[in-house]
Amino acid sequence: MQLHDFEKAIHGGDIQLVSDLIDRAEKVEDFDLLYEAAGLLLDYGYIGQADHIYETLSEIMPDEAQLKIDRANTLLELGEEDAALLLLSEIQTEDEEYVQALMALADYYQMIGMAEAALLKVKEAYELLPNEPVIRFAYAELLLDAGRYIEAAKFFTELYEEGHLEIAGANILSRIAETYSAGAAYEEALPFYESLLKDERTPDTLFGAAYAYFQSNQPERSVNLLDELIEMDPDYFSAYMLAGQAHSQMDEDKKAYELFKQGIKRDEFDKELRLSAGKIALKLGLPEEAEEHLMQSVALDPEYIDAILTLAALFNEREQDEELLQFLTDMNEDQMDIPLLAAFKAFALEREEQYDDAYVSYSKAYTGMKDDPSFLDKFARFLLDEGKRTEAIEVIKALVLLEHNDEWTAFLEMLNDEEV
Repeated sequence: MQLHDFEKAIHGGDIQLVSDLIDRAEKVEDFDLLYEAAGLLLDYGYIGQADHIYETLSEIMPDEAQLKIDRANTLLELGEEDAALLLLSEIQTEDEEYVQALMALADYYQMIGMAEAALLKVKEAYELLPNEPVIRFAYAELLLDAGRYIEAAKFFTELYEEGHLEIAGANILSRIAETYSAGAAYEEALPFYESLLKDERTPDTLFGAAYAYFQSNQPERSVNLLDELIEMDPDYFSAYMLAGQAHSQMDEDKKAYELFKQGIKRDEFDKELRLSAGKIALKLGLPEEAEEHLMQSVALDPEYIDAILTLAALFNEREQDEELLQFLTDMNEDQMDIPLLAAFKAFALEREEQYDDAYVSYSKAYTGMKDDPSFLDKFARFLLDEGKRTEAIEVIKALVLLEHNDEWTAFLEMLNDEEV
């Protein structure tokens, strides 16, 4: 009996034969074959059968650290974390396999969202084996996830300079570029993206490079790459947003609007594309189209604050008071507790001559808008019109402190003269 027999049974999907082969190997005590078979079974997803073998071998060789690690990994795959962690805890620092145990623990901690614990385990492994590429790569990956971009880039760059072009299926050059971009060091990322593009022009690489160019204020180069990307993969939805932003950066708002609309046709559930389309439509003087885009954005996410504020501002600017008041009611504006929305509501109620309600909304907005001269000016005039002179004077004083205003300064001086 040989490993080939296991492989043949696996390929044939004959689970019973696999079990029979395991039993026969156990009876003849062919432990080497069993161990190799367990690795093969794992490769093909037969985790339970592999765990059975590791358990059997561990009973025969209870002090074998490698078997403890192997079985712990299978138990983690099977969701038996407590048993796996107990096995890993039995690996001693002096054991040759201790670093493997650390890496297994790091994988587990990362899987359950304990990123800091995972990083500490890999750091310990790195300190024990500082020249091991796989460990350095894992350390860099966790540093990247932790937002420690400079340290991560250093490790990735060292690996690349040593000739490690790929580790664990990851392109190291790509990792360097992505790390610099993640840390907002876009100009540092660009040379690495340019090197990548010489060998591979994949959608992700094109997008990453285009984004770095965009953030480096080179929208023309960004657009060229995005045109290529969209032609290569028309369903790469993020490309439409970035391409539109790049064209807008070049003051090509009509082209930007067309790209946003193309993106919406590809992904009608993208609230950010609809918001961007609405904003650019406003710049182009297309308020009806803007309203439609913004309404759709809010419909997709009723808590999308940016879209809500933009649409409310549009209604307010056009004095569409009925629509504005109904919209704020539908959005539960009172519960959202956003001063600007309360201000928009106050303006609409004042225009609709609902002065008592307008006063309530003005007062609510005032708490969060004491640094907004335009709002303070409107509120002061409203208070004076409503005969609330004392309150108006306090608002005017706050306004004059914020910025020089000839009209209100003269008003306060007149009051002082009256008092004299």
